[in-house]
Formats: sequence, structure tokens, C-alpha cells
Amino acid sequence: MNTRIALAAGVLIATAIGTASCGGSSSGSGSTGAVASASVAVNPASPTAATSPTAAASATGGTSTSQTRAVTIQNFAFAPKALTVPVGTRVTWTNKDTATHTVTATNHAFDSNDLQTGKSFSYTFTKAGTYSYLCEIHPYMTAQVIVQ
Repeated sequence: MNTRIALAAGVLIATAIGTASCGGSSSGSGSTGAVASASVAVNPASPTAATSPTAAASATGGTSTSQTRAVTIQNFAFAPKALTVPVGTRVTWTNKDTATHTVTATNHAFDSNDLQTGKSFSYTFTKAGTYSYLCEIHPYMTAQVIVQ
């Protein structure tokens, strides 16, 4: 069972690294781009993109580290469609489509507002739960983040 967990964690990390390495230079900390402006729309009771994530134990049971994951918006879909992360993980969505999209939680925990092509939005998950989200412009685009 521990081998399966470690393998799954490895696949998620590899996917996140691969997705992040394909991204453009539109996101970054300290910039005045979409991440900074999108963080204003986040529920004030929740952390924003500017808040550093809390330490979370790695899936292999090692030392505590801050974690980030990437979701790509492309071909009118979120990829991956389901993402499982530990509490304290920062997730960054990047729009690689030619159309404008949003990243909007169905429980209103976060909302990116309009994301133009090449723009990004980040949110740090501080509570366990399943966060379903969609694009308000194209409501058939759905996905979820599962926080454990």
C-alpha cells in the first residue's frame, strides 16, 4: 500500500513538473500580472496567492516542505481533471487556450475572474475537502482539487 502511495505521489510530481516546464513566463512571484490581481478575488477568509503555503509532510513520509502543483487550461479543459494534494499546497492554473476562461469554485472558495491567454491564477488550500470548480464562461469545463 505504501508503495502505491509513493508511486502515485511520484506520478503527480512528475506531471506537475512536466506541466510547469511547458508553461510560459507569464506567472511568477512578485509580479504585477494575473496572479497578483487574481488574488484580490479570493475569499478574504481564505489565503491568497500572496500567502506562502504552510509546510506539509511529503507523501513519502519525509521532511516537511511547501508544495505547489500546476493545472493547465487548454483545449477547453482543465488538466489534470482531478488533482489530489496535501493541505498547504498552492495550485496554479495557467490559461494556454486562445479563449478567456475562469477558475471558479462551486462553493465560492476562490474565483480567478477572467484569465486571458497566458495568464495564471494561484490559490493555497488550507483546509481538507473536495473543491469542485468550473469555468463560468464555459460551464461544461469542470474539474476538482481533493485536499487531504
